[in-house]
Amino acid sequence: MNTHEIVSAFRERARLQPLSNRSKEIRLQTIKLAKPNGGYHFGGSFSAVEILLSVFDDEREGDRFIMSKGHGCWPYYVLLQERGLKPILEGHPKLDPSNGVNFTTGSEGHGMPAALGMALARKVMSRPGKIIVLIGDGECQEGTTWESLLIGAKQKLNNVVVVIDFNGIQGSGYLRDILPVDAIGPCANEIGWDVRHVNGHDIGDLTNAIHCGEMGKPRLVVAHTIKGKGVSFMEDKPEWHAKWVDAEHEAIAANDLRELPVNSNEVIYA
Repeated sequence: MNTHEIVSAFRERARLQPLSNRSKEIRLQTIKLAKPNGGYHFGGSFSAVEILLSVFDDEREGDRFIMSKGHGCWPYYVLLQERGLKPILEGHPKLDPSNGVNFTTGSEGHGMPAALGMALARKVMSRPGKIIVLIGDGECQEGTTWESLLIGAKQKLNNVVVVIDFNGIQGSGYLRDILPVDAIGPCANEIGWDVRHVNGHDIGDLTNAIHCGEMGKPRLVVAHTIKGKGVSFMEDKPEWHAKWVDAEHEAIAANDLRELPVNSNEVIYA
């Protein structure tokens, strides 16, 4: 298949992927945490939930995570709070290693270069563990992303995993209309990255791509996702990149995500 056919096939799988109760619960908790703290980037938060679950629910000793697509931070905060941590609840992550935030992000294209720097430092010092960084597909338009691909290949950084939340939408519209980046996978593969395409809402596929297999090269996981996944009025809608959820929409979202088990260990929000 050509690149367009690969992207189309994985997007269809992502669209049809059912969500687990845990995935639904994290989305509900994301709304409950974000609203009273001024959060409103729900579309990109919900496209990234399964990616974050695959990182945090299957943590490997020595690994370090960077949330480069900082606007999708609210489910990240939910998962940190589940672990008893107290991240600063702002619209983008602020450096606070003692509470699980390893780099300040928000400006596009900064998290991946930092991740490669950390990975290179670990190689020089012969330290175990890998650096995992989550970037947005809009970030793939940034020059720093392409420079980082070149550096990762040149330095043979087989201890870094870059995951792209490839939902096809950025702040001002669809990538296909603004600046398509479908070629990033073939280009990365050509220069020496191990490129994996996955259904970005299938935790099993994600976990295997992020955590498993011998890493002889830096790894790029293209996670094909749906913006606003799980909430009917948000799915694949550019306007929900950054939009406040009023009481009416919150009720619809809760109805979409209603099939939840009773959780006796409810997160206490700051």
